[in-house]
Amino acid sequence: MPSSYNLPELVKKEIDALVKSGYYSSKSDVVKDALRYMLGSKKNLRLAAAVELYRQGEVSLGKAAEIANMGIIEFKETLASQGYRRILKVSRKDIKRADELMKKLR
Repeated sequence: MPSSYNLPELVKKEIDALVKSGYYSSKSDVVKDALRYMLGSKKNLRLAAAVELYRQGEVSLGKAAEIANMGIIEFKETLASQGYRRILKVSRKDIKRADELMKKLR
């Protein structure tokens, strides 16, 4: 679902000028490049986005760690330091299987 944002007129003109000058093929490319640069240079923003996407269930733990440019263990530690607790959804069948496996291993 496309989103639209209001930009100051001067910024709109600068974007148009970048496209017309041939540096970018579209306004969308200008915005994508600006966001990539911003998120690449400000680690705290990438981390905030990753945490929020994970919290909302939009991405897996592994994908969130990737977005934050961290390993999974480091990302888990970051979540814990921010007071987030992971809630695992496990069925009774999964619990029973794990219990049976533990009994076999003893």
